[in-house]
Amino acid sequence: MSIDIAPTVALAPVSTPLHTEWTLNAASGPVPDAFALPDAVPATVPGCVHTDLLAADLIPDPYLDDNEALLKWIGLVDWTYSTTFTWNADGHARHDLVFEGLDTVATVTLNGRVILEAANQHRTYRVDVREHLIEGENSLVVAFRSPVRYANEKSMEYGARPRPYPLPYEAIRKSAASFGWDWGIATFTSGIWRPVRLESWSVARIAELRVNAAPAASGAKGGRAEIEVVVERESSASEVELQVNAAVADATASAIIPPGVDRTCLAVVAPAAELWWPAGYGAQPLYALEVTLGAGGDAVAAASRRIGFRSVRWNNEPDADGTPFTLVVNDQPVYVKGVNWIPDDALTSRVDRARLERRMHQALDANLNLIRVWGGGIYESEDFYDLCDELGLLSWQDFLFACAAYPEDEPLRGEIEAEAREQIVRLSSHASLVLLTGNNENVWGYEDWGWKEHLDGKTWGAYYYHELFPQLVDELAPHVPYSHGSPFSPHGQHPNDEAHGTMHLWEQWNRQDYPTYLDHRPRFVAEFGWQGPATWTTLTRSISDAPLTPESPGMLVHQKADAGNDKLTRGLLPHYRMPSDMSGWHWAMQLNQAEAVRFALEHFRSLAPLNSGSIVWQLNDCWPVTSWSAVDGDERLKPLWFALKSAFAPRVISLQPREDGLAAVLGNDTAEPWSGELVVRRIGFDGEARATRRVPFTVASRGSLEVPADAGVATAVDAGGELVVAEAGGVRGVRFFVEPRDSQLVAAQYTTELVPVEGGTQVRITAQNLLKDLTLLVDRAHPDAVTHEGLITLLPGETAAFTVRHPADADPAALLAPEVVRTANELVVR
Repeated sequence: MSIDIAPTVALAPVSTPLHTEWTLNAASGPVPDAFALPDAVPATVPGCVHTDLLAADLIPDPYLDDNEALLKWIGLVDWTYSTTFTWNADGHARHDLVFEGLDTVATVTLNGRVILEAANQHRTYRVDVREHLIEGENSLVVAFRSPVRYANEKSMEYGARPRPYPLPYEAIRKSAASFGWDWGIATFTSGIWRPVRLESWSVARIAELRVNAAPAASGAKGGRAEIEVVVERESSASEVELQVNAAVADATASAIIPPGVDRTCLAVVAPAAELWWPAGYGAQPLYALEVTLGAGGDAVAAASRRIGFRSVRWNNEPDADGTPFTLVVNDQPVYVKGVNWIPDDALTSRVDRARLERRMHQALDANLNLIRVWGGGIYESEDFYDLCDELGLLSWQDFLFACAAYPEDEPLRGEIEAEAREQIVRLSSHASLVLLTGNNENVWGYEDWGWKEHLDGKTWGAYYYHELFPQLVDELAPHVPYSHGSPFSPHGQHPNDEAHGTMHLWEQWNRQDYPTYLDHRPRFVAEFGWQGPATWTTLTRSISDAPLTPESPGMLVHQKADAGNDKLTRGLLPHYRMPSDMSGWHWAMQLNQAEAVRFALEHFRSLAPLNSGSIVWQLNDCWPVTSWSAVDGDERLKPLWFALKSAFAPRVISLQPREDGLAAVLGNDTAEPWSGELVVRRIGFDGEARATRRVPFTVASRGSLEVPADAGVATAVDAGGELVVAEAGGVRGVRFFVEPRDSQLVAAQYTTELVPVEGGTQVRITAQNLLKDLTLLVDRAHPDAVTHEGLITLLPGETAAFTVRHPADADPAALLAPEVVRTANELVVR
């Protein structure tokens, strides 16, 4: 590549991407004879080994069939990336090579001289290379060591520690999920996964921009941006006075950095700024913060952020019921409707802004307001957090420690501090960020999973979670809340105590049935979930088994959970009969996943304000797999998505068992009171009301109301043939007296109508008998068809309208096929 840099009078800084003319080669390691790799493979940066070999058609798609096993050798090979670029002196004093992401263990040489030894995927490396550049062509080489071999070597050096999977991901600062997880493929990939550039600058640069954008002081309008600017000076400018100017929302401020000093603080008071709110609570105004650094009247550096003015805290003051964990934004309590997030592709460099935006809109459309970035993945990109800011999706970022005991030895300890410092500063200016969390399940694991005996006195990460991270957050971003772990109890109780702080609920999926969620009254649920297969189109695209069965070889490759299929079966049979065909099995498991999570969410929300939120495991997938996701690895919606949309709707009604009998619980997560008449009926499967109660009600804004159902409505005469329906203002809740498999549900009978609409077809289905959880599996009609309606229970004579968006060449009649139109009825009828 060629770099032509024209000098300017003020020697403005120049940033030049180094993303072209890279090649990749296998330097050493066990490349099988079947893979005849050339000496040089064209490489894309940012990217990784897998994406480059795929682009060159040298390997099969790792996501298909059992190609994962076929390609495990990639993680055992040392790989080398090489390029050349042309450089000419331009008068600048400093020239830095900046790698935003090296995955993971790399030796970087410039013109044959080692300039960097890197061993952390999760941080940026900056190297002053002015003494190594030469006029004309320069050679840049990044040599990666096998991450599998390196991790094993370091595990021996640090000492083996407990973890849930075979390979020692805790011994290397690389995404834990890249070694495989109970929903994820093991890639063990390497590569330059984030941008690399050459930065040329003089006098000084802005090394850190720390921003706290908050509402103005009590009683005042607008906002106040508190800014700390940290600079790096080039050696000859150590005694130069620097000027800092900041502007945001039509307001400005300035400060001086005296000679020999590397930082200053200033505040911009912006009376015109409006408050930023989460989705469902108000608008998300964002403002461009521009900071310039000058010397002698010349601008020498600049930095910018988009900021939103808001305050954030979590109320965890003990109360009569234990310890709450209640999010408060701008002094307004927010009921958290959340999902956990994993990397959206196991080959993370393929995830661009457009893909993230699609996922964010799927979250918003499901009435979600928070995304938790789980600690076994990555620190998400600026695009991710920018989109959260724009859309009002609150974000919670774990530090990257998950389900394992982590060494506290050097050099790992120093790498972790450098990583944490960078990420705290980078993320803390985002309006959406409401929590940094020390780890996922490690504090809990230390208490309950037998680690203490296994560790035999070795360190396990406590220093990071209880000392280092809170100290760094207090130093670098004191406005950002911090929790020592997830789950965690803030005042010393057991870390997974449901009465205190956050908890994870996994016994239901692993060992119990989902109705036992009713046994818990958690203050805040940060993880729980249920498995279900990917959509039919995604499943059959990625698995070519013939015949395709739940236990066929490809299906088992794409089921990573321990005894996953056994748990699916155990979780289904108390509720539905097991279908004898693959298509029926697929629908049954998808429906049971949706019903399990909906059941839990309705229960948790009915406990508000005792319960202040739930975060479902999980929104997305990183490849095609049977998992806990609502959106599969090909971006298609599973029935679970409809359950989230329903349970997290702004206004909901659910029917809940209480000590004194059944109660209708109304939730109103809107800014206005909700008033009307609540109608609670006991109805026969024939649609006839057996008993009715009408109750006027008012639910306060952001409040809930519990209305007992009298015995005449709540007591069944014919339990297998009746249900209770509670309705108000177009919102409905239903509850059956017995499990579906024990009920009198009969084969679904209905009439249909297809109505053309812009961009697709409206499917109108009118029930002739009771239809439970009517859903259209529209991908079976066309791979690109989408609907946002599903899991609808219809009484006889009622009609549901499904708007299906699909390409113009799709056949609307296919939307009426029996494999598309599904109900729970067919899982009951013998």
